[in-house]
Amino acid sequence: MSENKDQKFVYDFTEGNRDLKDLLGGKGANLAEMTNLGLPVPPGFTITTEACKVYLESGEAPAALQAEVSAHLEALEQKMGKKLGQSDDPLLVSVRSGAKFSMPGMMDTVLNIGLSDESVTGLAAQADNERFAWDSYRRLIQMFGKTVLGVDGELFEEALDEAKAAKKITVDTDLDAADLKKIVKTFKKIVAKEAGREFPQDPREQMDLAVRAVFDSWNTDRAKLYRRQERIPGDLGTAVNVCSMVFGNLGPDSGTGVAFTRDPASGHQGVYGDYLQNAQGEDVVAGIRNTVPLADLEQIDKKSYDQLMGIMETLETHYKDLCDIEFTIERGQLWMLQTRVGKRTAGAAFRIATQLVDQGLIDEAEALQRVTGHQLAQLMFPRFDESAKVELLGRGIAASPGAAVGKAVFDSYTAVKWSRSGEKVILIRRETNPDDLDGMIASEGILTSRGGKTSHAAVVARGMGKTCVCGAEELDVDTKRRRLTTSAGQVIEEGDVVSIDGSTGKVYLGEVPVVPSPVVEYFEGRMHAGADDADELVQAVHRIMAYADRVRRLRVRANADNAEDALRARRFGAQGIGLCRTEHMFLGERREMVERLILADTESEREEALSALLPLQKKDFVELFEAMDGLPVTVRLLDPPLHEFLPDITELSVRVALAEARKDHNENDLRLLQAVHKLHEQNPMLGLRGVRLGLVIPGLFAMQVRAIAEAAAIRKDAKGDPRAEIMIPLVGTVQELEIVREEADAIIAEVEAATGTELKLSIGTMIELPRAALTAGQIAEAAQFFSFGTNDLTQTVWGFSRDDVEASFFTAYLEKGIFGVSPFETIDRDGVGALVRHAVKEGRATRPDLKLGVCGEHGGDPESVHFFHEAGLDYVSCSPFRIPVARLEAGRAAAEAQGSDSR
Repeated sequence: MSENKDQKFVYDFTEGNRDLKDLLGGKGANLAEMTNLGLPVPPGFTITTEACKVYLESGEAPAALQAEVSAHLEALEQKMGKKLGQSDDPLLVSVRSGAKFSMPGMMDTVLNIGLSDESVTGLAAQADNERFAWDSYRRLIQMFGKTVLGVDGELFEEALDEAKAAKKITVDTDLDAADLKKIVKTFKKIVAKEAGREFPQDPREQMDLAVRAVFDSWNTDRAKLYRRQERIPGDLGTAVNVCSMVFGNLGPDSGTGVAFTRDPASGHQGVYGDYLQNAQGEDVVAGIRNTVPLADLEQIDKKSYDQLMGIMETLETHYKDLCDIEFTIERGQLWMLQTRVGKRTAGAAFRIATQLVDQGLIDEAEALQRVTGHQLAQLMFPRFDESAKVELLGRGIAASPGAAVGKAVFDSYTAVKWSRSGEKVILIRRETNPDDLDGMIASEGILTSRGGKTSHAAVVARGMGKTCVCGAEELDVDTKRRRLTTSAGQVIEEGDVVSIDGSTGKVYLGEVPVVPSPVVEYFEGRMHAGADDADELVQAVHRIMAYADRVRRLRVRANADNAEDALRARRFGAQGIGLCRTEHMFLGERREMVERLILADTESEREEALSALLPLQKKDFVELFEAMDGLPVTVRLLDPPLHEFLPDITELSVRVALAEARKDHNENDLRLLQAVHKLHEQNPMLGLRGVRLGLVIPGLFAMQVRAIAEAAAIRKDAKGDPRAEIMIPLVGTVQELEIVREEADAIIAEVEAATGTELKLSIGTMIELPRAALTAGQIAEAAQFFSFGTNDLTQTVWGFSRDDVEASFFTAYLEKGIFGVSPFETIDRDGVGALVRHAVKEGRATRPDLKLGVCGEHGGDPESVHFFHEAGLDYVSCSPFRIPVARLEAGRAAAEAQGSDSR
């Protein structure tokens, strides 16, 4: 982006507010908001995301940035009464990232900037604590070396471990000032050797280099991977927050912690969080030292505890949501370092949304916006069977719920490698760090022996919806030897199967069986809201779903091919069937009948084959219309190429060759092989299929239409209410549809005359070819409805063969950022979506009452449902288990549109 000479790149915390997230990032905007609320925030300033964008594009910071930073630094120094890095009483600052959307641990932070060989003695004298000063200095060199100068962080950790081992201690706090001075020397030597330069002694150079490092961290591999996972745009950039340091490592009357206004795992109200005495903030989220529960702070420092509880109530009421808070206590003085709307589990999201409605903080429309279809889908996953015989290995903190089973792996590389080979894995670490992100994504769940609900593993897992158990202290994790040892001495080697329960924190040996989720039982009508925890969740889901159903405009149908699936879909809230694939009715025992049709040489043979199929098709439709009585059922006539109903060409060729070798000829196999060769196509999905079959094979579509009509008549005669819709697939031109429809209308009239029953059957088509979308106005002259087949439309728009490209190059496209998400998963708004919009507009211009739906799997994708709402469709159709998700998202889309209109 080009630089505007009048553009402001730096804002004091007193100048911003929470609405400036685009400019100040989430952290900077919320620091400003807390400052405005009069809460105890250390003074500081924020360098905007716009400055980052200029830097990332040009490789240089904006020309005006240096002067602006200098002016704000000078104002900060005046406010604090000390100068950055001065020798006698130095001002120290932290430099922290802060993007618009929370990316926990993905970008860089450097604390204690301003310390040097000279100022460290001044800090020691000012604080009257030599150990604290040298501990802060070693932290600066360690963080700066890794973050800014690119030194391998393991080198610092190894040096620290060696120093502790030499003194026969296990925790950092047992190192005294003399130990820390030696460690500082060692760390500086590591920097000089690995970075090729001395650790900078100029405090302003430290700060400027740290700012650039934070800018650079926006494009690290782990940050890009996280953005792809969370679908965060890559062009937002990060803000940088420069904040005066407050110290939690000054002794037992100091400390640092993370707090939640509600439990992010369950949503329950109470005191939730972690506290660590004599520590800096990174120690808590890194999970390096095990924390104490936040409630213990009441006994450690009641004054600070009471003040924190008051602030937490203030923030939750102000933000009207669960807040995630970072704080430091410096010798009894509480300081707020960050707040944000906290990440939460799916269950917590639903509970909290309804709790806030009951408290009068938000209304039902806002509650609906606080949950997502992705979260609802997570709640529908199975859980462990509590009645099963299990072998308990240990227990940790229930950090992110779910039932995860997989082979134990002890590093991210192995997790990714095994996962790509089709193995389900559980990533086991002492604690995770941002470099473990790819392994966390690849795993079914994460288990750590250190850390709590606010550790890196817990926060990231909750954001991704991954099962996670943290802080399982009784389990000794040895990553070098790739094993886990229980307190009873049992050893779990890499590759052994373990099961982890993120709802209870329990860890089991082997594969524990699972049972259906209570939310699925609720949707199927087998569970009702009550008093216990599971029922409380069901009640929350029930309330939000009821509101979503009241406000949504889009109806939700199911893709179902038999009565059993149709009944399940109806229990899940389906308002009809949007796609019945009749080809699925031709499989199994009926395949031989299709073979007879394909092999028919004469008209009589063909008619005989079709006559055999007719009663079977009719029976299928009678059952389907009974299951969905009173609701629309869209039946797609035969769509796939006929070769799919014949034996595999290689297998059949071998069979014929072997028979010839034995001189045991099978005349039917020979005819089948000839038919297979005759029907073979280089690209069958673009060949003889869909409407083309109905036009080339006389009687095929006529048989299906007759079966539908006669089944509808039978159902109507039984006092039912069949609402069949006949869908012609793969139409590319109106003439195709006109020919098929003329024949279908004649058959329907014939059945009506024969049964004395009026059948109100509608005839429409699938829009799954670009030409159909472009000529939708013409096609609508012969169609009473359109159903967009977005799977095929995506293939034909992109020129992709889905089965081939997903396996061959989609991974590379996703990694390179060409795709943010697969176009088969979420609709391509710019390409496929543009054709859908065009077809809607042209189709309705021709036929204002044209019914419009979608039956590709995009119909159950949350983001795609919002697009279909915007495009003006009447319904979406998806697989039965995705119906609740589609219902919820259809409600969210309507509520969001109403909110936009009211603004």
